Amino acid sequence: MSFSVLETEWWSMAVPPEWWAESEEDSILVGDHDDVGCIEISTLHKESGEFATDSVEKIARDEAEQSLQWSTVSLGDFRGVSADYQEEGVAIREWYVARGSLLLFITYSCEDENRGMDDSAVDEILDTLIAVSN
Repeated sequence: MSFSVLETEWWSMAVPPEWWAESEEDSILVGDHDDVGCIEISTLHKESGEFATDSVEKIARDEAEQSLQWSTVSLGDFRGVSADYQEEGVAIREWYVARGSLLLFITYSCEDENRGMDDSAVDEILDTLIAVSN
């Protein structure tokens, strides 16, 4: 299987052939051609210093619109927390992961009836995240 590599100024990630990727104004969208679900990745930068592990979890808790059960996660070069929930018929997975001064906010959403269908593919894709050293 030949993967294409999605490269941004700050990170790169492998995208399998059955998925597409496009850049929006403030984020990157990655979806499967079956239209089951979509990954959205937003990149944030700290002006100085690095993101500490506990600060990433605090940001996740502060940003979440509801109380979620966060668990520690590693995605390629990045470390942080993830949680999943359902909202208005949509299954949502969220990750807040950081490396150095870079914080990625990642969501994957699909219709609730497709919940879990793409989970392993999404995990494999996100595991290929590599920080680009500038």
